[in-house]
Amino acid sequence: MKILGIDPGLNITGYGVIETAGRRVRLVEAGVVRGGSSSNRTLAERVAEVHQGVAEVIETHAPEVMAIEELYSHYDRPKTAILMGHARGAIILAGQLGGLSVKHYAATQIKKTLTGNGRAPKTQMQQAIARELGLPAPPEPADVADALAIAMTHWFLDCRLSVESSK
Repeated sequence: MKILGIDPGLNITGYGVIETAGRRVRLVEAGVVRGGSSSNRTLAERVAEVHQGVAEVIETHAPEVMAIEELYSHYDRPKTAILMGHARGAIILAGQLGGLSVKHYAATQIKKTLTGNGRAPKTQMQQAIARELGLPAPPEPADVADALAIAMTHWFLDCRLSVESSK
């Protein structure tokens, strides 16, 4: 099974595609989709670019499921939450139009699943992903590691546990 993990963002959206077979997992591809900076692009152009970039990843790799981080923002930054909501909506639309099942995970759940600590810093997440996938170095930028962590969380919580409980 191929799983597409997404760390949504309007400027940078991290993505990671993993392929699983039972208890084994391997990295297929990971990278970023850029929505461009707000100084030279309209919001509509940036959202469209994020949508198109994610749609291309889906078309290229044909995952069966998309795992995406739930929206979270501090109450003192409502504009950030609204902008993130635009990007997240475009990403979910790309998944839906691509025929994918879309699963949502909280950031604390992702961190706890990979590190045992729901408040793990980005460097710890990057190291955990490098270890889990047998990578020679932690993925850069952190958005890519986060996207891979989201895909791994889906595999562990939804797929791997199902395989293990059926034995």
